[in-house]
Amino acid sequence: MSTLLAPTRPSRTRLGRALLRPGVLIPVIVLLLALAWAIAPNLFAPLSPTESVGRSLQAPSGAHWFGTDATGRDVFTRVVHGASHSISGALIAVLVGLVVGTAIGVTAGATGGVVDDVLMRAVDVLLAIPALLLSLSVVILLGFGTTNAAIAVGVTSIAVFARLARAEVVSVRVSEFVEAAYGSGGTFLSVLWRHILPNSLTPVIALAALQLGSAILQISTLGFLGYGAPPPTPEWGLLIAEGRDYVATAWWLTVLPGAVVVIVVLATNRLSQAIRGGEPA
Repeated sequence: MSTLLAPTRPSRTRLGRALLRPGVLIPVIVLLLALAWAIAPNLFAPLSPTESVGRSLQAPSGAHWFGTDATGRDVFTRVVHGASHSISGALIAVLVGLVVGTAIGVTAGATGGVVDDVLMRAVDVLLAIPALLLSLSVVILLGFGTTNAAIAVGVTSIAVFARLARAEVVSVRVSEFVEAAYGSGGTFLSVLWRHILPNSLTPVIALAALQLGSAILQISTLGFLGYGAPPPTPEWGLLIAEGRDYVATAWWLTVLPGAVVVIVVLATNRLSQAIRGGEPA
């Protein structure tokens, strides 16, 4: 009976082994490097990201790894310093979606009834609006800037977190070990905190890792469209936008910053697979 009633918790050892596999270790290193760029950019790129350091439109070389832009600024330096804007914005976006969406989903799934119906209908309304349109609407209301763009992107992910959290809570709520906890005299809040949440939030955390990559893309998109950080801020989307007029003559202005964005996003997607146990044995 104790075996039947024991909750199925994700294995930390299995997760640790998954993160140490070569196919996952490399993405982890990529993400750690990107975070290091965001936290201490001057350690990796001591040049100024906003001032000219050489001739304009120099191709990639030993002196300037990613070349220089139209005003002579070092592109690699701007990419490194741009990590602090793009990644911090993505983290804010994920935090907004994770906290608000999970709170809505857990409340709906745990209480059920009319509360569940009302909250899920509101979530359905959010899901019906295209993410880019919703984020543009929110950022126009809040004003331009990286933080406002991050909040706008976070609003678009609330519904996704809410639906997943509700589904997991509803699935765990009807489990035998939860019924046994209630039968042993557990209160609603104690059972929710000690049994339901620990066994239902692992997929939500995996989604947060996946949404981090999506948030980087969306914030870069808003920056590319001119709704993010203003020039000369070295934000990744803005860097790509600034180089679009020089694609034929200075390909490195768009290709290299774009490659960094793609690599970081792919790394977050790979890490998300490992967290949710999708890595093959």
